[in-house]
Amino acid sequence: MQAAATLFQELSGYLKPDDVAQLESAYQFSERAHQGQFRVSGEPYISHPLAVANILAKWHLDSQALTAALLHDVMEDTAVSKADISKHFGKPVAELVDGVSKLDKIEFQTHEDAQAENFRKMLLAMARDVRVMLIKLADRLHNMRTLEGLAQDKRRRIARETLEIYAPIANRLGLNSIYQELEDLSFRYLYPRRYQVLSKAVRAARGNRREVVGKIREAIQRRLADAGVEATVTGREKNLYSIYSKMHDKHLSFANVHDIYGVRVIVKDVATCYLALGTLHGLYKPIPGKFKDYIAIAKANGYQSLHTTLFGPFSMPIEVQIRTLDMHKIAEAGVASHWLYKSSDASLSELQKKTHRWLQSLIEMQSESGDAVEFLEHLKVDLFPDEVYVFTPKGRIMTLPRGATAVDFAYAVHTDIGNRCVAVKINDELMPLRTELRNGDRIEIITAAHAKPNPTWLNYVVTGKARSHIRHFLRTMRFQESVQLGERLLNQALAAMQTNLAEIGEGPWEKMLKETAAKSSTDILADIGLGKRLAVVVARQLLARGLDDGEAVELRPSGPVVIRGSEGMAVQLAKCCRPIPGDPIIGMITKGHGMIVHTHDCPALAKMRLDPDKILDIEWSPDTKKVFDVNIKIMVANQRGVLAKVAAEIAENGSNIENVAMDPQDGSHYTTMHFTLEVMNRTHLARILRSLRRVPEVMRIARVKG
Repeated sequence: MQAAATLFQELSGYLKPDDVAQLESAYQFSERAHQGQFRVSGEPYISHPLAVANILAKWHLDSQALTAALLHDVMEDTAVSKADISKHFGKPVAELVDGVSKLDKIEFQTHEDAQAENFRKMLLAMARDVRVMLIKLADRLHNMRTLEGLAQDKRRRIARETLEIYAPIANRLGLNSIYQELEDLSFRYLYPRRYQVLSKAVRAARGNRREVVGKIREAIQRRLADAGVEATVTGREKNLYSIYSKMHDKHLSFANVHDIYGVRVIVKDVATCYLALGTLHGLYKPIPGKFKDYIAIAKANGYQSLHTTLFGPFSMPIEVQIRTLDMHKIAEAGVASHWLYKSSDASLSELQKKTHRWLQSLIEMQSESGDAVEFLEHLKVDLFPDEVYVFTPKGRIMTLPRGATAVDFAYAVHTDIGNRCVAVKINDELMPLRTELRNGDRIEIITAAHAKPNPTWLNYVVTGKARSHIRHFLRTMRFQESVQLGERLLNQALAAMQTNLAEIGEGPWEKMLKETAAKSSTDILADIGLGKRLAVVVARQLLARGLDDGEAVELRPSGPVVIRGSEGMAVQLAKCCRPIPGDPIIGMITKGHGMIVHTHDCPALAKMRLDPDKILDIEWSPDTKKVFDVNIKIMVANQRGVLAKVAAEIAENGSNIENVAMDPQDGSHYTTMHFTLEVMNRTHLARILRSLRRVPEVMRIARVKG
């Protein structure tokens, strides 16, 4: 094949003869493996791996990566195994091919599960070796270039996947040219009509503005030369998807998008970047608020440039990017510039460090994610492109996604800081933890030794790292609390059979573990606590396995389970009736949620179909120290100052108001107030209600259940 000969000739320019010989061998191996297979376009299948290798050759990737590119589909589409590749081409190549290959041999419940697991496997392989993702991105780029032959629904699915995952990863790795091409190709297949209309408008604008842009470029070139600045000045056109995104996000018409064309200035060093900036600000006035210094504060993907928008002739805004040649190489090739430009440049090594940190964070996230779908959700969050730059108290710059909060910052500093944070100072001022961070904020996190993550944090954190750590902590805590509850429930069930856990030997447990899917006795106890297994059934199974044949289990009444209300997530107080100490209560075991505590007269219970095996006899511990929420409603005369009087009585009786709301005014002389109060027990609540009844404006008062 002529394309193969051209590729090997090109590769001989920078690879050793032995490496080129190995690639020729890999090509022949792949061609034999794919013999008789064709692409949808009708071309022999080998044309695809060859095209992928061609893309990677432009980055001067090493022979191992190029060999893996030629073989990247043989494990997935042919009978060739990983062992075969390892035998012929070495273990590193086999690992690369395996990292890129899909998990087709595993059966998944849904397409989403399969897709998520594929991404997880590929990203973890990338975390070990970034070349896996470079091969995959080249593979996806060629597939997107040749998508035309597929059915429309498949084209749209692949395009959406590319836009949501692959293009942002290319951006995160600094592969700007691939990132923009993947975005435009995805846009073309996701919204074909919009793509056609916009590309036509851009072509027309290109003709109308070519002369103006040319004159501006010449004026910039002249002014820089007069100032003694050696520079290469080129035009730059915004890619179609960026234009579409700007129109969509800011509700603009095409005529109102002025930065379709810009100017790029490339100079010799960093000092000259700032000199060029001052020179251009003297030529055209800068537009306030449109200057960004990505040299002093580089983007997370290593991108560096000065960005400024100038007010040019004919009222035309001109976006200018000023950078050095090394910065330009990194902007176009990202991490691939490590192979493409063998340089000792410090910015390249800094880029590699940043990429390595991000890849390590992927490994950390996946180890704490419950499943592949959750990991993919965290990853999508982390690929969010907009960024804010904030400072630690010691002046270190940290990059976070736009919309990040103080909790995101705490986890970005260190997991332990995130888990133990209780407050935050932003620019030396105490602020809520949910406060969104802005560029230039100075953040100081305040921690406490016994603090722990709050489930409500999940409502406002935006980084994958924070979300995965919080979920992991809550899962771990829930597991431990469920084990403790399961142990108490199992002990109660065993007490009815005249024994207890201490008397159950290892034999019955070992027999039970062999017959179930559980890994350990703690897993079984956790399942009991979470309502996935019934304590009475487990108790009977344990005893049956410990008894001789024919022996019967004698049952006797056992006492109620004692609860304090502070057991954590394993024991939850029902929101419908909000039980408090002193209320008669019953426990309901709900699968996956543990024990839900209701009052005996809870209206919600009447509507439920109750399984007797899942209802527990429970009672309050006499030494409960926790405060509990309770709802009350008060009808009052609609007079000035009545809310203050009611609040004062509540505070006087040692209670805190958690929430207050009032019914809308309907013109009558009376109104109803709804309070959520914190009380110690039923006696405490009764004392508060007695005091409130003495307020002259209070007409009626009642505790709310249901």
